[in-house]
Order: sequence, then C-alpha cells, then structure tokens
Amino acid sequence: MAGNLRDINRKRKSAQSIKKITRAMELIAASRVVKAQQRMKASRPYAEAITAALSELSSAAGHGFAHSYLMPRENRTRAAVIVVTSDRGLAGAYSASVLRQAEELFKRLDNEGVQPVPYVTGRKGIAYFKFRRRELAYSAAGFSDTPTYDDAKAVADEALQAYTTGDVDEIYVIFTDFVTALTQRPVVRRLLPLEVVDVDEPQEPRGARPLYEYEPDAATVLDKLLPRYIDARVFNAFLESAASELSARRQAMSTATENAGDLITEYTRQYNSARQAAITQELMEVVGAAESFKTK
Repeated sequence: MAGNLRDINRKRKSAQSIKKITRAMELIAASRVVKAQQRMKASRPYAEAITAALSELSSAAGHGFAHSYLMPRENRTRAAVIVVTSDRGLAGAYSASVLRQAEELFKRLDNEGVQPVPYVTGRKGIAYFKFRRRELAYSAAGFSDTPTYDDAKAVADEALQAYTTGDVDEIYVIFTDFVTALTQRPVVRRLLPLEVVDVDEPQEPRGARPLYEYEPDAATVLDKLLPRYIDARVFNAFLESAASELSARRQAMSTATENAGDLITEYTRQYNSARQAAITQELMEVVGAAESFKTK
C-alpha cells in the first residue's frame, strides 16, 4: 500500500512539473506569435503589389510576346519543390501537415512523369527526407520561427537559378497559410511558370485597366521584376509559416497544459482514495489486534 502511494504521488508531481513547463512554453509562444503576425501582415502589401504589377505585365503575353517565365515547358522532367517546415517540435501536426502535402504533390508529379526535387527548410523536414533517403537539392535550418529576407532569398535564388539553367521546369512552394490564430492550413503554390496569385481587392466595380508602355520592353521588365516576385513570395511564405508555427505551438502547449491539469486532478483523487484505504486498513488492524488481546 505504501509503495502504491509513493508511485501515485510521484506521477502527480511529474504531472505538476509538466504543467509548469507547458504553461511557460505556451506563454512564450503567445508572446512571440504577436510579433510574427505583425511581420507577416507587414509583408503582405509588398507581395500583393508586386503580384498586381506582374498581373498587368503578364497580360502583355497576349499582345505579341511569349516569355519563358510565362509559358509552360514541353516535356517536363523535373520540378523544384520548396518545402517549409519547423526546426522544433511541440507544435502539434504543423510540420506533419506540410510534409503530407509534399508527399501528395510528389505523388502527383511522379504520375505525370516529373521528378520532384526537394528544397527543404526546417530541421523537421530535413530529418524526414533524409530518413527516407531522398536526396535534397537544398537544405537550410535554424530560422523557421524568425525568418529573414536573406533566408528566403537564398532558397529562392537557388530554385530560380535551377529554373533558368533548365535543370528544373517548374517551381512549387509548400507552406502553412496563416488564416487565424486557431486555423492554419498547408497550401501548395506554383511559382513558375508564372501562376499569378489573386490579390484581395474591394468588391466595387472597376473601370478599364490602364495601358502601360514598357521601356525597353515587357520581356526585359519581366526579367528584372520576376526574381523580386519570387523572393517576395517565398519570404511571405516563410513569414506565414512562422506565424502558423508559433500559433500551432501555443495551441499544442495549451492543450498539453489542460491535459496535465486533468492528470493532476486524477492522480490527486487516486492518492486520496489510496491514502484513505491505507488509513482504514491500519485502523482495522489496530482494532483486530485489540480484540485479539481481549480474547486472550
């Protein structure tokens, strides 16, 4: 009985320690997610503006020129896939959801006869692909929750260089889109050939679009503008993922704290019940011994 009490008390103390740790991690994630959301929102106007500029520029494709960045390549053989995961765990299914989307895209590309070429950021993703012995064209880690523009530019430039030289025929990015503090969803987006992302606009009637003149020409402007577009989109994907990761970690730690509290309540009930049973048994032994003396 005493051993059972010690075992239950040890489990209760362990649950109390876990609750303190998870609560501290929840508060840390909650404080950092605010800054991550601010950075994410600050990056959106530039990404949307450059997307709108490319939307206008790409319309020139119907007026006399076809650019390699706009036209799908025939006989596709390889596709670069930028996969954005986290460096650390304790964030629920955050990285697992992204990797599941990556596997689905890889399967679809394989069925189309296109070899996926992974460009992976985040230790979770790197470990996942290395465990499966899949060769990585690029890998980087250490910045998943606080990415910088240089981090995004490094992987974007690598993928764009491969596309320019013809080593790959498409570029995709897989990341977690931050919807709300409680909702994050993994998405797949094709960057090249150019698949312009719709920009959120007011639902008011629009007039005719203005006509632009490009100097020296639209193709040259596109050559200069597109690398900035790729960098901006990858950086925005990094920031969306960072805010999603911290939000997912805060939710996971909040759930873990609640579960630890439930365990503490259950172990406390078990401890009190076992302690009362031990006291009752001791009393019964004392009464039994007293009755035995009287009989003798």
